[in-house]
Amino acid sequence: MNTDAKQTKSEQELSELEDSDIHQTKSKEQRSHMHDNESFELIALPQRKPIKAWVKGVPLEEEARRQLINLASMPFIHSHIAVMPDAHMGKGTTVGSVIPTTKAIIPAAVGVDLGCGMIAVKTDMKARDLPDDLKAVRKAIEDTIPVGFACWKDNMASSHPAEKKINKAWAGLTDRFDAIVEKHPHLDNGSLRCRLQIGTLGTGNHFIEMLTDDLGFVWLMLHSGSRGVGNRIGTYFIDLARKDMQKHHIHLPDRDLAYLSEGTEYFADYLEAVSWAQDYAYINRQVMLSLLMEALKKQKSIPAFQADLKVINCHHNYVAREVHFGENVWVTRKGAVRAQEGDWGIIPGSMGTGSFIVRGKGNAESFNSCSHGAGRTMSRAKAKQTISLDKHKRDTAHVECRKDVGILDESPSAYKSLDAVMKAQADLVDIVHRLKPLVCVKG
Repeated sequence: MNTDAKQTKSEQELSELEDSDIHQTKSKEQRSHMHDNESFELIALPQRKPIKAWVKGVPLEEEARRQLINLASMPFIHSHIAVMPDAHMGKGTTVGSVIPTTKAIIPAAVGVDLGCGMIAVKTDMKARDLPDDLKAVRKAIEDTIPVGFACWKDNMASSHPAEKKINKAWAGLTDRFDAIVEKHPHLDNGSLRCRLQIGTLGTGNHFIEMLTDDLGFVWLMLHSGSRGVGNRIGTYFIDLARKDMQKHHIHLPDRDLAYLSEGTEYFADYLEAVSWAQDYAYINRQVMLSLLMEALKKQKSIPAFQADLKVINCHHNYVAREVHFGENVWVTRKGAVRAQEGDWGIIPGSMGTGSFIVRGKGNAESFNSCSHGAGRTMSRAKAKQTISLDKHKRDTAHVECRKDVGILDESPSAYKSLDAVMKAQADLVDIVHRLKPLVCVKG
């Protein structure tokens, strides 16, 4: 029998086992695993590490449950897997999962939007001082920061507001990038494009928002990651991990669970590239926030304002070395935010719902983590098929944002209830502020 046939048979057998496991899990949950005093659902199955899921009151789709069961069978999972209440099916591994591993990392779990995350800052502006019509403000933001697939022009004048910021940011990244592409030339798609995507938003669920908190103060917030270069790095090493599995005849329940082991050819190079991409994403958000504040200060309709010295800038798609339960492990947060005791975090909802500013409680069982948002209830394709433009307009009537069919996959109905998500993780974070959206610019 050839390798492909063996793989197919293995996957078929595993699928049958999983179906049985899911039924067993439901039965066990009904009997013993969802007592009222428990904050998480425990999924404990033979030959798998436990799964602790903070999903009380929030639906966890069967596809995501199946992915988690697959993941729990991997031999290098540490003590257990933690699942956040915004969890939903992802590529290979579930979005909204915290994956501690020993001596191995799954590149597809870290993903391709390396270092994707949030940045937010509180201003001394009050929402009552803003104009009633914020359309001009939204246009000013869209004119200032490239969104979607757009990036900066390579012939920008030296006097352009972004030029100095981009050059300064790239100067701190270029030497490390050159060292990475020297070892892996396939990652070099031209340093010029990497530089020109600093300070740009990107596509999908990336956004820029103005919001107001419970005291009436205006916050500025945005969501973005490592842009094209992060995608290229993630995709490249996912492919290398798959080739490693084939080379060593390692059969997996899902090809996206291909991993790189410590001491193997590409492990250190992957960490080097991922670390660089995470820094790129962090800096990218800083540059955009700076450009956003400058653009708003130029608007005659916006009162003069100052921003808080404290800026919250947190990843929610990344890997880091941490100590948990007395052991050094690699922690992959695939759609999750670090919530150590005292950590500030941002949990956004949909474009019509708003967001929460939170402070971590340091819950050890969650590996000091919390959700990274509300989580999707349906795929982008399904959202476009089922959400009407009229419904989108009703659900976003209070927000200055796009009201066209091209944005239906990001409409509020495509996401879970943020209130339910926050209730399910009450033992992971304290709520500091609830933010309501005023303006939303989507990628």
